[in-house]
Amino acid sequence: MELRKSAIGKKLPWALNESMDAHNNMEKVVNTPENREASACPLLSIVVIGRNEGARLHRCLQSISSIDYLSPKPELIYVDSGSTDGSPEVARSFGAQVIVLNAARPTAALGRNAGWPLAKGKFILFLDGDTMLHADFPRRAMETISLDPAIAAVWGNLKEIHPEASIYNRILDLDWIYPPGETEFCGGNVLMRKQAIEACGGYDAGLIAGEEPELCRRMRAAGYRIIHIDAPMAGHDLGMKHFSQYWKRSVRSGHAYAEVSRRFRETDDPFWQAEHKRSLIRGIFWTASICLAMILTAAARSVTPLLLWIVLLLLASLRSAWNARWKSSRMSLLILYGMHSQLQQIPICLGELQYAYHQYVGKHRPLIEYKNVPE
Repeated sequence: MELRKSAIGKKLPWALNESMDAHNNMEKVVNTPENREASACPLLSIVVIGRNEGARLHRCLQSISSIDYLSPKPELIYVDSGSTDGSPEVARSFGAQVIVLNAARPTAALGRNAGWPLAKGKFILFLDGDTMLHADFPRRAMETISLDPAIAAVWGNLKEIHPEASIYNRILDLDWIYPPGETEFCGGNVLMRKQAIEACGGYDAGLIAGEEPELCRRMRAAGYRIIHIDAPMAGHDLGMKHFSQYWKRSVRSGHAYAEVSRRFRETDDPFWQAEHKRSLIRGIFWTASICLAMILTAAARSVTPLLLWIVLLLLASLRSAWNARWKSSRMSLLILYGMHSQLQQIPICLGELQYAYHQYVGKHRPLIEYKNVPE
C-alpha cells in the first residue's frame, strides 16, 4: 500500500488505497453536491472516553474543535473513568457534557454506554481520548453512512502519531491498516447510527476487551452493514515504550478472542472461532518449540537446535511479511512485523488460557491495562 502524508496540526502518515475500484465508485457517489448538502442536516454527537490521558485528551478535544463539518456544531460528550489528572475539567473547558463513572471495572464499553444514550444526534462518533481526529473524517463518514439506512457503522484509517518513538509503535502501526470495503467489525473509533446501537442493545459492558467487534457481530446479525472507507480518520498515540506494555496488550487480545468467540460458537456465524483456535495452536507451538530447542541445546551442548528454531522463526516471519507487503514498502519493517505476527501468539495464547481459567473458577478478570499514565 502506498503511503502519503496529511495533516492534523502536524504532518501524519495515512495509509490510502484509493486506486481500488470499489472505493472509487463509492467516492463518486458520496461526493456529489446533493449528498454533501444532505450530510449537512443531521446533528452529529461525539462521545469521547478517557482515563488519565493528560495532554493527549487536550489534543483530542482540540482536534474535534477544528473539524470540517457542514452541519451545526457537533454535540460533545466526554465520559471519564475515574481520572486523577483533571481530565473532566479539561473536557468542560471545551464545552463538553461530562460524565464521571464510578465503577470497579471501568471498561471502554461501560464508558461508551454511559455516553451514547444521552446523545441528541442520530449519528454518534466514538473516539478514544488518545486520538487526534482528522478534520475531514466526520463529513466523509456522514456522507457514506447516509447512503444506506442499513449501514450501521463507518470507520477509516487510523495511524500512529509517533511511530518513530519506539519499535513497538512502529510495528503496531501496521496493525491499524485494513483494506476498504464492507467488514465484519470496526475499532473503537467509529461513526455509528444511533438507531442501530439501540436496536442491538448497545455495547456489552461486561467485556474488558473486544467490545466493538462483539457489537458489530450483533449488528450484522440484525441486518446492518459495517463499512471501512479509505480515508484518514484519526492519529493515535499508543505511547508504547516497554516490552511489558507490548506483552499485556497481546494478552488482552487473547482474552478478547476467547471471550467473544465463546459467545457465538453455537451460532450460524461463529465469529472469531477460527482466530481463537489458530492463535491457541500457534501460541502452544511456539512456546513448546522454543522450550524444546533450549532443552536439546543444553543436552547436546550444541547451539544447533536453537539455530534451527531461529531459522524456522525467520521462515515463518518472512511468510507473514510477504502476506503483509501491501501494508508497507519497507522490507525491514515488514520483517519485524512478520516476527511480531508470529511471536505475539505466545502472549495471545496466554490470554486465552487465562480466560479459560477464570471461567473455570467462576471469577471476573480485572482490566488488562497496558498504557502508562502520562506524566
